[in-house]
Amino acid sequence: MLNGKDDSEIKRPVRVVIADNQRATRQGLIALLSLLPQIEIVGEAVDGWETINKVSEHHPDVVVSDVQMPGMSGLEAMRYIKRQWPDVRIVVLTMYAGYRGPALAAGADAFLLKGATAEELANAINPLSHG
Repeated sequence: MLNGKDDSEIKRPVRVVIADNQRATRQGLIALLSLLPQIEIVGEAVDGWETINKVSEHHPDVVVSDVQMPGMSGLEAMRYIKRQWPDVRIVVLTMYAGYRGPALAAGADAFLLKGATAEELANAINPLSHG
């Protein structure tokens, strides 16, 4: 038994790709999420094209993506990812509340502002984990 769960309930970590054009934001998210044993960072991307390439290469469970990125935007990448890999969860993490509607329409499964807490982010990435 581990953390109140028997061994049959323990699952592999949630595999995550981080997509944001700002290096400090990516590095901060990677540092924060790497502290959580139920999350494994498998890739990072600076724009929509690279996000799609990382999803194709690593087959993550979740993409945490900003919407505004150079080249192909996060919104365009979300639409493509959801068409190609509909089981990949997409968590939008942005500074702009006005993108909520467009992000959800593009296929986002969760929408958070960059002021969200670590717990809110962890719950958006893995809604089945509680704690």
